Amino acid sequence: MSKSLSPFTRQQLLPQEETLEIFKKKGELFIGIPKETAFQEKRVCLTPDAVSALVTNGHKVLLESGAGNGANFSDKDYSEAGAEITKDTAKVFSCPMILKVEPPSQDQIKLINPQTILISALQIKTQTKKYFEALASKRITALAFEFIMDTDGTYPAVKSLSEIAGTASVLIASELLSDTKGGNGLMFGNISGVPPLEVVILGAGTVGEFAARSSIGLGANVKVFDNSITKLRRIQTHLGRTLFTSTIQPKNLAKALKRCDVVIGAVRGMNRAPIVVSETMVEFMKKGAIIIDVSIDMGGCFETSEVTTHKHPTFIKHDVVHYCVPNIPARYPRTSSVSISNIFTPYLLKIAEDGGIENSLRFDRGLKNGLYFYHGILTSKSVGEWFDLNYSDINLLIF
Repeated sequence: MSKSLSPFTRQQLLPQEETLEIFKKKGELFIGIPKETAFQEKRVCLTPDAVSALVTNGHKVLLESGAGNGANFSDKDYSEAGAEITKDTAKVFSCPMILKVEPPSQDQIKLINPQTILISALQIKTQTKKYFEALASKRITALAFEFIMDTDGTYPAVKSLSEIAGTASVLIASELLSDTKGGNGLMFGNISGVPPLEVVILGAGTVGEFAARSSIGLGANVKVFDNSITKLRRIQTHLGRTLFTSTIQPKNLAKALKRCDVVIGAVRGMNRAPIVVSETMVEFMKKGAIIIDVSIDMGGCFETSEVTTHKHPTFIKHDVVHYCVPNIPARYPRTSSVSISNIFTPYLLKIAEDGGIENSLRFDRGLKNGLYFYHGILTSKSVGEWFDLNYSDINLLIF
């Protein structure tokens, strides 16, 4: 009898038991939180309550001494929550996972160990090619929290900070109108027998919605301008009332600007915010009127806007007060820190529950959307095209 030419043994040809993927056991995270060194950055990624939740779940948190001071969280608060406190910056950057608000500087990247997981903002418009080359050389896996997407397709970090910026813009305008700040001495409140303040809001996104919500709550007359009818319709639905809405037509806008006491600019663009208000329109505004340009971090939507700082926030041009500080949420570091922490904590617990970042990225499309480096390989198309760098599709790297 001739021998079988089959490459398989008799045993291999018999029906076998199906082998299923066995998920990794729950992972243990070791998180480092360095002190923010960027200009005017006082926020911190995790609050003591968030640290307590992570430590209770068996994770370790190493915090650089003073990291929470800007947001009024003391080292003692963190220590009592279960974090380990150190003054050694290098020790914090040597942790397997690093959490930061601002992206790390070149010097800080040198302190990071190879194969580290970095979660921070990316701020693509302020980056250089060297930043990405430095991350690649350390084979770092990096996530940008402003690109992490929720199940409903929104960006939770951007949305939360926009909510703060929208509400803050009204509080700032209210402050600048008071006589103690050299303003017109007008009050936002709806006082009986006193004509209400006129507020114009440019842009009906999250910033515009929360600025309108706060203005209406304080009794002002609000007019919202945006070129998206869908956004204008949505803002009315969300606020639960009919209010003056209009597309951005120069004639209508110029008329509203002449009468208004406060104008809040929250118009976004793909690369730069479009200039919606010309210098001529500003010249015709009331003396002592307030301009709050929330779009200044994208170039500003007023022709007269110039970047200012939290230390010297305003300047006067054509008798109109301009407030053009980028990163308005940094004015309220504690609220902003709690907001960021609320976004981070569930993701961190989920990464651990899934058995590590690899499994989380495999099953969470929203988290995968925030990934721009995977073991030193650039995975973000927008970063690759912006800086002329080679990039790979993350779906080809993670199966």
